[in-house]
Amino acid sequence: MSIPYLLILFRFLLAPIIIFLSYVWREEVTYIVLILMFLGLLSDIFDGIIARKMKIDTEKMRRLDSQTDLIFWLSISVSCYLIYPELIKENLIGVLAIVLMEAVCYGVSLIKFGKETCTHAFVSKMWGLTLLATFTCLLGFAYGGWMMKICIILGLISQIDVILIILFLPKWTHDIPSFYHAILIRKGIEFKKSKYLNS
Repeated sequence: MSIPYLLILFRFLLAPIIIFLSYVWREEVTYIVLILMFLGLLSDIFDGIIARKMKIDTEKMRRLDSQTDLIFWLSISVSCYLIYPELIKENLIGVLAIVLMEAVCYGVSLIKFGKETCTHAFVSKMWGLTLLATFTCLLGFAYGGWMMKICIILGLISQIDVILIILFLPKWTHDIPSFYHAILIRKGIEFKKSKYLNS
């Protein structure tokens, strides 16, 4: 098994470990979960870089990477709820809206293409950074506040972007920077993808 696949597997295996630790020891393991989150993030960054260097960044790997990301970040979300349920409940409507929109994204993609989403869009990556900051605030400082609100707003925007990408794409493909680029693809207009977005 190549290094990129091992890094994806590592991130996948972190998910149940994080949930187990959070369920059993709650606040006692906040910093351990925080460290595991950053280790998972590093694995996500380097699996893409190494795959491109090795020229094995195939559709299969991109899809596997995308679904592993979803599982990993869901595990961090569950962990935050298990450790600090009140902080999550303060923004419960927004959190539920994010979950619902994520389900809609997958539903629309499965209905149209018979495959899950794998856009790795630019706004989604920006949302990923705010997720990282929000989870760091929650786990490191027991604080949600304005950071979580920004995260929810950007998350909803990113998911709307993904839905539009799916609707505009004439056929399934991966690594689409935005719905504008999906429109370009629909019109047959070529554009250059940034290698920094494909991670």
